[in-house]
Amino acid sequence: MANRLAQEASPYLRQHADNPVDWYPWGEEAFAEARRTGKPVLVSVGYSACHWCHVMAHESFEDDATAAVMNERFVNVKVDREERPDVDAIYMEAVQAMTGHGGWPMTVFITADGEPFYGGTYFPKVGRPGMPSFTDLLMAIDDAWRNRRDELTEQATRLTEAIRTSTSFRAAEPVPGMALLDGAATGIVGAVDLQRGGVGRAPKFPQTMSLDLLLRLHARTGEAELLDPVVISLDAMASGGIYDHLGGGFARYSVDDVWLVPHFEKMLYDQALLVRVYLHAWQVTGKPEYLQVVEETIGYVLRDLALESGGLCSAEDADSEGVEGKFYVWDLAEVREVCGDDADAAIKWWGISAPGNFEGHNILARWARGDLLRPDAVERARQQLFERRLTRVRPGLDDKVLTEWNALFVTSLAEAAAATGRDDWRTAAVQTAELLFANLRRDDGRWLRAWQTSTGGRHLAYAADHAALLEACTALAECTGEARWIARAREVADALLSLFWDDEDGGLFTTGHDAEKLVARQKDLLDGATPSANSMAAVGLTRLAALTGDAALEERAGRLIDQVGDAPSRHPTAFAHLLAAVDHRVGPAAEVIVVGDRPDLVAEVHRRYLPRAVTAWGEPYDSPLWEGREPGIAYVCEGFACKRPVDSVEALAAQLDEISAPRP
Repeated sequence: MANRLAQEASPYLRQHADNPVDWYPWGEEAFAEARRTGKPVLVSVGYSACHWCHVMAHESFEDDATAAVMNERFVNVKVDREERPDVDAIYMEAVQAMTGHGGWPMTVFITADGEPFYGGTYFPKVGRPGMPSFTDLLMAIDDAWRNRRDELTEQATRLTEAIRTSTSFRAAEPVPGMALLDGAATGIVGAVDLQRGGVGRAPKFPQTMSLDLLLRLHARTGEAELLDPVVISLDAMASGGIYDHLGGGFARYSVDDVWLVPHFEKMLYDQALLVRVYLHAWQVTGKPEYLQVVEETIGYVLRDLALESGGLCSAEDADSEGVEGKFYVWDLAEVREVCGDDADAAIKWWGISAPGNFEGHNILARWARGDLLRPDAVERARQQLFERRLTRVRPGLDDKVLTEWNALFVTSLAEAAAATGRDDWRTAAVQTAELLFANLRRDDGRWLRAWQTSTGGRHLAYAADHAALLEACTALAECTGEARWIARAREVADALLSLFWDDEDGGLFTTGHDAEKLVARQKDLLDGATPSANSMAAVGLTRLAALTGDAALEERAGRLIDQVGDAPSRHPTAFAHLLAAVDHRVGPAAEVIVVGDRPDLVAEVHRRYLPRAVTAWGEPYDSPLWEGREPGIAYVCEGFACKRPVDSVEALAAQLDEISAPRP
């Protein structure tokens, strides 16, 4: 018999609808039951593409004996971290404070008031050295709750108070922007593995924002020491098994330090951020391999994650038929069968062998690192293998549309469309954004977090949703030349500052003033797998202020930067996206205005990597940028001074060369 999760919109929650566990979704009903019964609350947090979440579900949540213990002694709550990042963030911080590490699945025990007193991540059904079985843990927590409850509640109160103050920065005074940028460059370059690429050791995550920041700083200074780590890392990732060489797109991370073996789940936000950094690297280096990665990754998203409605699904699972990676791996004999005369070329290109490189099978990887432009025979083999793969059982699809993640991809897609002149990408970016405006904004104007075709919109949107939308709208304005996107960007910025701004200390709270009151109201300050809300807002407000001349928006962006003090120079990877706003603030910032019907001039601007410039063209809107401008002319302004108006591509190119020249 299905439990309460059967009616939930989240695919992850519905995956647990037939568990014998008497699950509640997060909400007042669960906490009322905890107060009525005096039981503690067991909160289990995960997401649909999480491999170890599935493992724990199969081992424990589908087991009748384990479920009986859970149902008898706890009120059990299931949370989709992607729908409720506010809940996830609070209890993840608690688990990290208690154990020194975090991740998903996350298991946390809390009081009926929501205060956490114990937690961890994955617990096995059978105990291991240093790791109790899940049932033993449940019995120990129940015993402590019954016999030492005062001790647990006191611990919960202390931990909750620490969480409430943990994400605050108290900077005595603003830190000079160049000092932040210099410190960040030194820190990131020092952390890059210059042999194998990437930041840090295994497991390796793409760290796209750090790499993108190095590209920015290389454009500023021209220093090869800032570009080399980016090239090494991008070549390594696109050559490794973390990249899908048949269908495009990237897995979430690599479990090893050579990018061979991924956790095979594919997340929409990763595709968005990786498209962006590979696009910028192509603009900087001209390497066609990077454009190929952009094209194939966008192709994957628009082919496999796109809904007919125009929205983009959140993720594809790591598992198919209950086996992690089964959809993606190959045996030597099957490759020979599928590819025929082209098999030898494919086998050599991807290093396919009889023993394999992953549990007796082969993950496709290109060991000639960075050599990605496929010869004809290899391309034919790729197409044949791709077609054969379509006959396999596909990994599960999380078909919820998240405002934040869709907006992240819209930004990247709009930038890619502008840089390459791809009208189909421009159309897809606009359609996706229109879906968000049509279905994820209520009649009263309040944005929502998640939407599905069958259930509609759910959950109030967070600061990150608004901040990502703000960046997307400004990117669409620069890509399409349509004034409506500036108007929409203003609307989103107004809502962002009205709902989330901290009037006392500045910065943005994660949840709106109208949202459910949790045990702590946090601020999303640190960049992680996705840019933080405060980082995205700083970038979005900075660019919108430059496009509109709105000094109030620029002032708010400055306060978002100043609130973190010198932390970005000490922890650059945690503030890499915020440092993009710092880079623009340090300047010299530039504005390029193309008036009238001059697609040739617009294309000359769009093809270039100009990270500290904004572009206004097409339909005029209320902004000083448009005042006194003549049709058919391009205007380049930098550092509050405009250069001579020009009307030819050659003259415009010369001025753009000048403003983009490195200035050590």
